[in-house]
Amino acid sequence: MEASGDTEEPPLPLALARFQVSEEFGFLLPDPLTELPAAYGPWMDIAHQLPQLIESHQLRSRVHQMPQLSTQHLHGREELHLAHLVLSFITMGYVWQEGEEGTVQVLPRNLAVPYWEVSQALGLPPILSHADFVLANWRRKDPNGPLEMENLDTIITLPGGESLRGFILVTLLVEKAAVPGIKAIIQALGAILQCDEETLHRALEELAGAIQAMSEALRRMHDYVDPEVFYSVIRIFLSGWKDNPAMPHGLIYEGVSPEPMAFSGGSAAQSTVLHAFDELLGICHRDHSAAFLHRMRDYMPPAHRAFVEQIRRVSLKQHVLCSGDARLRAAFNRCVSALAAFRSCHIAIANKYIATAAARAKARQAEPGARAGPSAGKPPSALEGKGTGGSHIFSFLKSVRDTTREGMIS
Repeated sequence: MEASGDTEEPPLPLALARFQVSEEFGFLLPDPLTELPAAYGPWMDIAHQLPQLIESHQLRSRVHQMPQLSTQHLHGREELHLAHLVLSFITMGYVWQEGEEGTVQVLPRNLAVPYWEVSQALGLPPILSHADFVLANWRRKDPNGPLEMENLDTIITLPGGESLRGFILVTLLVEKAAVPGIKAIIQALGAILQCDEETLHRALEELAGAIQAMSEALRRMHDYVDPEVFYSVIRIFLSGWKDNPAMPHGLIYEGVSPEPMAFSGGSAAQSTVLHAFDELLGICHRDHSAAFLHRMRDYMPPAHRAFVEQIRRVSLKQHVLCSGDARLRAAFNRCVSALAAFRSCHIAIANKYIATAAARAKARQAEPGARAGPSAGKPPSALEGKGTGGSHIFSFLKSVRDTTREGMIS
């Protein structure tokens, strides 16, 4: 088992390829593999049946019958990422099959050991993260067709049907919309080193446009995701075992450690894009929000985390202030304003898909004959008002939006 990747510090200016960032796809894994070598058939068989196995309450017994496979036949980053995606989805289904009142204390050895080994090889935690759920979980229906909703599908899925597919793929389109902005970071840093104000101005205009395109992509969530399905069915499967009252002691990975381990669930805060933009624009978040965001970097592929760290080495804001150039200052402020607007858009979506959906789910639950279990749509009470990453979602999102606004140059 091996992973390719070179994350040692290159001198500025940066080259995207050094950080496993694609000129065409940004932080998305370019055209991910959809099948593992034949030896891993038992994993793939279960992964392709996850919604049915979970809804029929058979996933746990299927996992118990699964052979313990060696990870030594996995080669290269693409195979490892697909293995991590598959084992992450199986693990989330296994833990949450019976809802938050029927969780398990132990992940069985035949799942835990290979999952841990693949995670170690990639430098990722052994839990479903944004890097699996979105970045590595897409395929084109027509291999030569465009990267657009009609031509996209997920590789592995969970209960939630078309709403889950929509949630993953809209998030993927937000990542794709960010690509010109990622390239603009490189142009901006190079322009600062060269004292090339014209190129820097163009890069900032490109970045502002990319962030606006991300907001437009994010608003498509309303077209593709049903709030009740997201809140009552999908959300629990993205939840982790850190800062979650439903699993206060974490999870024992059998054969890895006798002590339980705690990891946060998947969260948009694990997207490298927004961390990169914050670093470039010198946005400084407040105590709790800053600490949570910093912890979320541990859930990124190490090369992407290294990219964010590199951006810190040059202060764009200081350069713009010292230049005294009104055009540069206006372009910088357009970027900050676009980023704050994106975060306001995220707050509106969280409000619709969490706060409003929670109120409706509670009302539905109070009706006579309400059923239990995630596939039946019983809302997870342990996560009320919290994000799947474990943050107090509304205070966190508003704090992050407000500190972004404060990054404007007056």
